[in-house]
Amino acid sequence: MTEISKKEKNTVFFEITLPAEEVKNAETEIFKKNRQYFQVPGFRKGKAPRKIIENMYGKDIFLEDAINEILPEKYEEAVKELELEVVDQPHVDIDEAKPGEDVVAKVHVDVKPEVKLGEYKGIEVEEVKYEVTDELIESDLENQRQMNARRINVDDRPAQEKDKVNIDFTGKIDGEEFEGGAAEKQDIELGSNTFVPGFEEQIIGHNVGDEFDIKVNFPDDYGAEELQGKEAIFSIKLHSISYDELPELDDEFIKDISDFDTVDEYKADLRKKREEEFKYREDQEKEKNILDKVVEGMEVDVPQGMIDHQIDLQIQNFDQSLRAQGMALEDYIKMIGSDMDAFRKNLQGDAEDQVKTMLAVEAIADKEGLDVTEEEILEEVERMCEQYFGKDPEQKEKMKKQMLEANKEGVEENLRNRKAIDFLVEHAKFVEAKEEKEEDKKEESKEEDK
Repeated sequence: MTEISKKEKNTVFFEITLPAEEVKNAETEIFKKNRQYFQVPGFRKGKAPRKIIENMYGKDIFLEDAINEILPEKYEEAVKELELEVVDQPHVDIDEAKPGEDVVAKVHVDVKPEVKLGEYKGIEVEEVKYEVTDELIESDLENQRQMNARRINVDDRPAQEKDKVNIDFTGKIDGEEFEGGAAEKQDIELGSNTFVPGFEEQIIGHNVGDEFDIKVNFPDDYGAEELQGKEAIFSIKLHSISYDELPELDDEFIKDISDFDTVDEYKADLRKKREEEFKYREDQEKEKNILDKVVEGMEVDVPQGMIDHQIDLQIQNFDQSLRAQGMALEDYIKMIGSDMDAFRKNLQGDAEDQVKTMLAVEAIADKEGLDVTEEEILEEVERMCEQYFGKDPEQKEKMKKQMLEANKEGVEENLRNRKAIDFLVEHAKFVEAKEEKEEDKKEESKEEDK
């Protein structure tokens, strides 16, 4: 029978005894698997007796491998017997192991911490509202016009505000070129203020083929310290001038870019999608604000192992995202002038917050007895598979089977956590945002002044 010998915060200590007979049997199996690799004078390779090998290499030659063979299973049995929820890899120490004797492994491992919840029912949070305005819809329509603009080249007039120009430039300070001060075939939108103040304005009025100099002063707070406050002369060659011709916002344009026939139909669809988007944002922010207050009011000592595991997940997801864009994580870290240790350290705070939130949600689900039925699990798996494989019935059924076999517990956990979050939202008190109250007071004051 395994017993916990000591507990310090979230770390439990216990011993696992590996019976001598089981160790001996494991040694025999290790010998059988590896005898072919031993070359002993006077014997064909793999034919030397075990005693001869042990005399040559030591009686405990197979002991360590035997321990490593049976210890993991014994550890899992102990964890199950002690009903531990481990959250990290165990640390194992064996003071001494002798052939023919029981082996005692001293184990300590971090377990899921105890959570002491504060108030979580009736939490007061500010209401979150995003309004879909007419101005926003008009902006969306304008973006569509910009995306479908036709580029018109110009050669019969000088460059003007809002034109796009292509230039070569070389900058000099006190007659000397400086790093980053030259480029060829550079595209610039005049008036975008992406270059040094005064640079773009001095291109206006010039024609295609012109070569000219302009003078600019770098601001005192310019990013490159060595250029701050300096006067520079740029030699410019203007290759081309163009502008974007926007399509008319009419029914024909809408037919070209969508499945709708009229501007009004398209605007109605835009509004519907924006309302759905804003509703999702509102719900997400409400949930976050409630959870932040729950975490703020609870007491928990999070093991570093749980935080490290969360950091690992973040890095894994970020790595996958980078690789989808054709970049390796290692290259990205070098590019930002960092290293893996510093990168991980930067994720520490966010990872700890995520772990605390997860623990709070699980604790509320436990306290409120929020369980998930078999039917709910099947419905969720069906919904997920329909979403991703609805057009391929064969693939859909295959994925359903895989999810129920390999990830059923994960689906159940997600559903249970969802119930806990819904419970918090249902029992929260939403109050008017302070900013809105101030605006209301100002409006009332104006009315009274009238």
